[in-house]
Amino acid sequence: MAQAAHPFRSVLYIPGSKERALEKARGLPTDAIIFDLEDAVSPDEKDHARSLLAQTLASADFGHRFRIVRLNGIDSPWGAADIAAFAGAKADAILIPKVSSPADVEAVAAQIPDLPLWAMMETPLAMLNAAAIAAHPRLTGMVMGTNDLAKELGARFRPDRLAMQAGLGLCLLAARAHGLTIVDGVYNAFKDDHGLRLECEQGRDMGFDGKTLIHPAQLEIANAAFSPSESEISLALRQIAAFEEAEKQGLGVAVVDGKIVENLHIVTARQTLAKAEAIAAFSAS
Repeated sequence: MAQAAHPFRSVLYIPGSKERALEKARGLPTDAIIFDLEDAVSPDEKDHARSLLAQTLASADFGHRFRIVRLNGIDSPWGAADIAAFAGAKADAILIPKVSSPADVEAVAAQIPDLPLWAMMETPLAMLNAAAIAAHPRLTGMVMGTNDLAKELGARFRPDRLAMQAGLGLCLLAARAHGLTIVDGVYNAFKDDHGLRLECEQGRDMGFDGKTLIHPAQLEIANAAFSPSESEISLALRQIAAFEEAEKQGLGVAVVDGKIVENLHIVTARQTLAKAEAIAAFSAS
């Protein structure tokens, strides 16, 4: 499934150094996997993780799950070897950590010419440069790195993520302006279902495509939160039917549930149905 039609409700981080985790990921109900060579791998495991992941991707079948490899930073001791190992890998995208400007994307693009690139957005400078980063012709996705961003901001944790709102909004605007996929940051308390559900709902309400996750236990909540609900699908169908009937009568608007329905609402309704259809096709594959 091409990225444009692929759901990204759940994007699960898997350490590239953990053979058992890599094997287990092949059976998990996640839309996408970030195979992590950076934060989830200790320095003394970097070379092992690189070798193991390259071998795994070459030989293992991850089915319909979108495969993303997060490299170590290009200026790190492991960045050059990562790029060499995964330039032609059996992956769907390469995720560049700590992108702060379009130059960071270009540095990897020059060395990995054939794979789509995604950017980790996790610094104040990245937030301020989001539009320029999103405009890079090789970029197809963004991932919010809210843990690092909170550290850089000196922010306290709040359930409403007040400190994050400016940065999240800037990146969302940039991604939508340039047609990119964008997924929200992680929720660290993986046993707190209520808190995860609230943060997923906030991210969905803002417009994110999905959420990055740190534990398989979080998959069900994220998949549900970022899927169109039955009521949303029902409303979309009724809006389309009412608007088409109004057009037959030479009218430019319809009324559904006491609310005006214009062409822009029909665009949203059709997007809702297309997303539901994509999820259904994805789940059946």
